[in-house]
Amino acid sequence: MQDSSHEKSTIADDALPEMELTDADILDAMQHIPGYLDISTDDFRTIYHLAHHHAVGRLFGTVNAGSLMRTGIEPLQGDMPLDTAAKALVRSGYKGLPVVDAAGCVIGILTETDFLRRLNTDTFLELLLLMLDDKFEFKHRCHETTVRAAMTTPPVTIAPNADFKDIIGAFHQHDGRSLPVVENDGRLLGLLFRKDFLTANHLGILS
Repeated sequence: MQDSSHEKSTIADDALPEMELTDADILDAMQHIPGYLDISTDDFRTIYHLAHHHAVGRLFGTVNAGSLMRTGIEPLQGDMPLDTAAKALVRSGYKGLPVVDAAGCVIGILTETDFLRRLNTDTFLELLLLMLDDKFEFKHRCHETTVRAAMTTPPVTIAPNADFKDIIGAFHQHDGRSLPVVENDGRLLGLLFRKDFLTANHLGILS
């Protein structure tokens, strides 16, 4: 029977690979330790490997999407007009919301970036500059466009039992701020926010 803690640690090791130590690195480090060390550079590497393996398992072995996700999310519907969806986004305080079908399964995600794309701009500052032009006029009718027509699809989703490595991999697949957490059948459970994941794991340097 395989030890579960060892398995979790191995998974996390893949996401946070060890830094390769040269003989010069090891010898320099040993010079800063008082007294005589009867240890070879290979033995030093073995100790480093075991310590890294244990530390990663201790820090990240229990991480999963379900424990970090936010619940109570009110998703958007595919046939909802974009102006109604915009109001829902503002009320939520989020930069994007998942879009679900009649069964509650996630079929896409609508973000502020999707709105900008519909207006042929990349940033809100660019949109503001366009609006300051006397010749500018809105040609896009949000009330006539559905969420389904503007949403990003297929969405990048993640399971509630997804571990550290799976979460890192999912966030690397897109630049969004959040990931819908879904059941096996695709039904929405919650949202995992990048900042929550980074904060929980003290990974602010990766943001």
